[in-house]
Amino acid sequence: MGHAETPLCPATGSKSEALKGDIRIPGDKSISHRSFMFGGLASGETRITGLLEGEDVIATGRAMQAMGAVISKQGDAWVVRGVGNGCLLAPEAPLDFGNAGTGCRLTMGLVGPYDFTSTFIGDASLSRRPMGRVLDPLRQMGVQVTSEPDDRLPVTLHGPRAPAPISYRVPMASAQVKSAVLLAGLNVPGITTVIEPVMTRDHTEKMLTGFGAILEVETGADGVRTIRLEGRGTLTGQTIDVPGDPSSTAFPLVAALIVPGSDVMIRNVLMNETRTGLILTLQEMGADIGILDPRQAGGEDVADLRVRASDLKGVTVPADRAPSMIDEYPVLAVAACFAEGETMMPGLEELRVKESDRLAAVARGLEINGADCTEGEDWLSVRGRPGGKGLGAVSKDAVVKTWLDHRIAMSFLVMGLASQHPVRVDDSAIIATSFPEFMDMMRGLGARIDVS
Repeated sequence: MGHAETPLCPATGSKSEALKGDIRIPGDKSISHRSFMFGGLASGETRITGLLEGEDVIATGRAMQAMGAVISKQGDAWVVRGVGNGCLLAPEAPLDFGNAGTGCRLTMGLVGPYDFTSTFIGDASLSRRPMGRVLDPLRQMGVQVTSEPDDRLPVTLHGPRAPAPISYRVPMASAQVKSAVLLAGLNVPGITTVIEPVMTRDHTEKMLTGFGAILEVETGADGVRTIRLEGRGTLTGQTIDVPGDPSSTAFPLVAALIVPGSDVMIRNVLMNETRTGLILTLQEMGADIGILDPRQAGGEDVADLRVRASDLKGVTVPADRAPSMIDEYPVLAVAACFAEGETMMPGLEELRVKESDRLAAVARGLEINGADCTEGEDWLSVRGRPGGKGLGAVSKDAVVKTWLDHRIAMSFLVMGLASQHPVRVDDSAIIATSFPEFMDMMRGLGARIDVS
């Protein structure tokens, strides 16, 4: 389960014939990270099928191994033998998370209250990302923190001999911050409380309850959620079937909408209400997305999607929808390029602190590919061109800088499939962090994507 920096691998998306096919999306990234973490912490055996085997998730598995969990692949399943809650071992070397922001931040929460030293490192992209939003509540619990300026990696933590539970109001809509505080509370006596003004993805609450944690969620009349976790309880290994990742689904979904004549079936997609903002927004734009065979799998809502090419119209996306689709805005901006009229996307300040400054990266990429867009401090607007006339690289020097960001790379390769001219990205190797099957899956549908 090793990690290595990968050389840049440029790629080009070109105008394609109608996309056709029936695909199954790899497992959800958020649930996959948590499956390794909770399985590694629980007593007994956890068996995981459908795990997303991208580099980010593997980095989380490797970190849990470094702290005592035993992880192996048996056929289609990953089997994790956990150490028991409160029994993680001090890692002998720095924990290298590569590009995995979720894995890094959640593991900081998990190990922060332990009375041992742990050091977190990552690649160039992750080392630029701020960690203060997770480190601040850990400091309130008594964790000693040493970091680079502005709370960037490398970060070294050492927990107190007697950690104290806290009540923490999350200052921004962030499932990572909420989850990190709850995971820290697992090894703290008493009740750890998280107050969440805006609901974010709730996989941590659902999965901790499934593993046996004593946790309650109260939602006030104003929508504010109060989550209380009883610390130092027993977690027990579980059987988990990871549903398909809605964030990965976004790329073939948008491609099928914008490439004329396309008709694609996408199987086993997670439909958790905290993750379906993109589908709702595209439907409001006129997208033909059929939601078939809605069902439950592992405590989560799942469905199949039939997606057909559609004439899209610009909309204003409600700012309060951002937490349910924050990772999908780059590919939504691509869809907006092919819609009639203007699409306005407010409430995007969180995009400034993703794998890259995603808001700036999207705006620059759109501009060099002929799109009419305006970038604000926390918003983006795109004026579309139905049919993609004039879109794409207008010169051989027009190459999208991906900034080691997998979602930027995939979004712009999708853009090229329906643009008049090809769209080039400076790196496609980074896609392996979250969606290693992307190239083969898209080509199997008929997409013209070439790696150079």
